[in-house]
Amino acid sequence: MSDSPLSFKRILVTGASGFLGHHVVSALQQQTEAEVVPVRRADYDLLEPDQAKRMLTDVQPDAVVHLAAKVGGIIANKAYPADFFYENNVINTHTFEACYRGGVQKLVTFMGGCSYPSTAVSPIDEDQMWAGYPQPESAPYSIAKKLLLVQSASYRQQHGFNSIVLIPGNLYGEFDNFNWEYAHVIPAMIRRFIEAKEGQKDSLTCYGSGAPTRDFVYAADVGQLVPWFLANYHSSEPVNISSGTRITIRELAETVRHVTGYEGSIDWDTSKPDGQMDKIFSVERLRGLGLSCDTSLEEGLRQTADWFIAARARDEVRI
Repeated sequence: MSDSPLSFKRILVTGASGFLGHHVVSALQQQTEAEVVPVRRADYDLLEPDQAKRMLTDVQPDAVVHLAAKVGGIIANKAYPADFFYENNVINTHTFEACYRGGVQKLVTFMGGCSYPSTAVSPIDEDQMWAGYPQPESAPYSIAKKLLLVQSASYRQQHGFNSIVLIPGNLYGEFDNFNWEYAHVIPAMIRRFIEAKEGQKDSLTCYGSGAPTRDFVYAADVGQLVPWFLANYHSSEPVNISSGTRITIRELAETVRHVTGYEGSIDWDTSKPDGQMDKIFSVERLRGLGLSCDTSLEEGLRQTADWFIAARARDEVRI
């Protein structure tokens, strides 16, 4: 197979209307001449046994970027653990089998950094994936996504099916989910700070101590790398895609305060749990491939906040 995305005539993207899906579709349209076919759950419900097969029959793609998933923040994961396990496991099982049987040349899919063991030592490299159990609060989701690694290796070993699994770090950016129940830390903070500014509140509260450290990656940066992986990476060994830059949650809050223009004080509710204290992803494997995610956190947050305000005015944001 040629090491160029141009060798693909038709690329199907599942979960195309989701957060990362918007960025991936845009990158594929910009960087390739292939016909990019975005699909969503309203088109094909991949929980149903026959829908993945029907999707492949209808579209006839030679490459698939599989992003369809049930995702959510810690509140949703704690409330609906069985749903998160079942739906992700079933969606991935149906899609892999249909892609193999449908003659797809290449499948690219994603799992979350939450699938790493809760005891993983930062910076977390890909070799630590099977060294323990994930954070209990989101383990049903995390393990369902972790099974993608087993699926990829199994189908490659038995059928020679070319699939790869990428592991983005803590994603943020335009098109994210800002609903309180489903939002991750950055969209929740952006919404909270903007609404506090608009409501002229003197203070707002963030959860925990602010001491945990994380690294975040701008979703548009991740999307821009997908065409390269589609063309050039042919291994079931996963690759972390993140910035590799450490920041405390307290520093994150101050940066969000700055880009949103909120002038009130920030209180910290230390009765709320901090979660894992240090979680940074190793990007050595990514950089070894000559790749990186370079948008600064401040710039990415500014673009995300500006998008949220504009999209909310158009009633086009999930809140």
